[in-house]
Amino acid sequence: MVRMPKDIISSFEKFNARVKNIDSEKNPRRIEALKHYFAKGGIISIAETDNNWPKLLYPNRSRLKQQIVSLQELRKLYAQRLSSWQKKFSQAKSYHLMHNVKKLKEPLYWRHMAKYFASKDYRKDADSVKLPAHLVSDKRWKPMVEMFVKDLDYRKQLTETVEKSVVYKNNKTVARFADDLRSFRMEQSNRQIAELEKKLSEIDRDIESMQELSKWASF
Repeated sequence: MVRMPKDIISSFEKFNARVKNIDSEKNPRRIEALKHYFAKGGIISIAETDNNWPKLLYPNRSRLKQQIVSLQELRKLYAQRLSSWQKKFSQAKSYHLMHNVKKLKEPLYWRHMAKYFASKDYRKDADSVKLPAHLVSDKRWKPMVEMFVKDLDYRKQLTETVEKSVVYKNNKTVARFADDLRSFRMEQSNRQIAELEKKLSEIDRDIESMQELSKWASF
């Protein structure tokens, strides 16, 4: 039997003050779900009954189901984005390892190795600029490696530039950009992964709370 008309409540404090003799220990999951629902800006409409708990009139079970479906769709979208950023992070992390494997299929790499062991002068220049020969399968670095291998003038000019230019004063690595780009991509991916994991955790908590409230709600 309903003893009083429905009431609109917008916080757990108001709920606690309005409804007496709630045994929270008997239903801690509902208490936590209610607190979370209020914290996210939710409101409820109740009517007191003879039972320990009042009747939940709003949101009713149908309304909660609609909200849960919407959140599940949003979760699916965020999960797809998370998977994409995790893939980007993995690719950046394994960049050098991947190209160290791919280089073995590149004839240019073996031409470089042949000259490296056959010519002391070539070896000295390659070591001086830290030639990224292991990146020959990367189209951004292959042309530079190819010119270094086949063109003596280019090799000497590049070596002199790395040795004397202020650009390379603190880091005499001709392909340091590859490492900088790898680090940037890993940091960017990590930030996005952390943000998306946080959003997914929040959505999961929202869904869990609404599913718990739906057990209490009217049809």
